[in-house]
Amino acid sequence: MTIEAKICGITTREALDAAIASGADYVGLVFCTKSPRHLEIDEASELARHARGRVKIVALTVDADDATLAQIIDEVSPDYLQLHGTESSERVAAIKQRFGRPVIKAIAVATSDDAAGAQQYAGSADVILFDAKAPPGAARPGGHGRTFDWNVLNRVAGRMPFMLSGGLGPANVAEAIALTRATAVDVSSGVESAPGVKDIELIRRFLQAVKTAKQG
Repeated sequence: MTIEAKICGITTREALDAAIASGADYVGLVFCTKSPRHLEIDEASELARHARGRVKIVALTVDADDATLAQIIDEVSPDYLQLHGTESSERVAAIKQRFGRPVIKAIAVATSDDAAGAQQYAGSADVILFDAKAPPGAARPGGHGRTFDWNVLNRVAGRMPFMLSGGLGPANVAEAIALTRATAVDVSSGVESAPGVKDIELIRRFLQAVKTAKQG
């Protein structure tokens, strides 16, 4: 089975081209002012134009209101919306219906109960993304380079397709795929030389490791 890969937090055309050339299936554009990877609408729109038709474009938001989402849809036209906040299953369903885009719902995970809670989104989200819970007091929900105990996904592994995130990088992504049986993986800080600065070689190495990985 082919494992899909998403390079999130793309901010430059150089990083975008590297992700596409190395075989990324998705690229993520972040709309979160507290993130070092945040993009203004015009920046994101330019990157999306360059990427369109070459890779799936994901717009990541955190508890965004309808006006913000409408502007992103109108000016960036992503293929997917990624909801990385505290959105309820009802809110996810409403966003999907209103904006007509498939939705990736991020679930913050520290325990097996957190993972099991993803079931409530089964009827609304198109993709579940398991990510590590942010450290206490963090200003944003993701992109901290933290892993979590992958064994807490044992109750869902093999029962539902999901994307895995949280502290992944070239050195551990194959192990993560083998252990969790994730059908897709997502990386941001794990392919950076500094917060928000993508490293071309790390992108290449990460995607090569995903291509050669095998599910357990």
